[in-house]
Amino acid sequence: MKTFRLLLAAFVAAAVLTVAARAADLSGDWKWTSPTTKGPVQMSATLLHKDGSLTGTVTGRQGPAEIAQATIKGGVVKFTVVRGVSPNTVTFVYSGTIDGDTITGTIERTIEGGKPFKSEWKASRVK
Repeated sequence: MKTFRLLLAAFVAAAVLTVAARAADLSGDWKWTSPTTKGPVQMSATLLHKDGSLTGTVTGRQGPAEIAQATIKGGVVKFTVVRGVSPNTVTFVYSGTIDGDTITGTIERTIEGGKPFKSEWKASRVK
């Protein structure tokens, strides 16, 4: 009976760890709508989460741009996208809580030399 309980406990622990690992894996294609001064824009990202690192691109009206400074910690993802050329750059800082196939949080946009502007962000994984 004791052996059965140990095996059952090991099985449950392995199942929980497998689900947790999958939930935290951000690899794949993501989509969301982003508000802009010219109206909403359909955005997408292709992310690769491998060996603890997150890389990828965000694509919008201006085409693709690489993500940088990506972190995933405690169920929260954060990364930066810089568009344009100095002195006309715009920095986007995406941060959000991961919940399976959804990321919910904020996007902070800063035009070089200006004040940051925050908006809500809710991305969904494309299946």
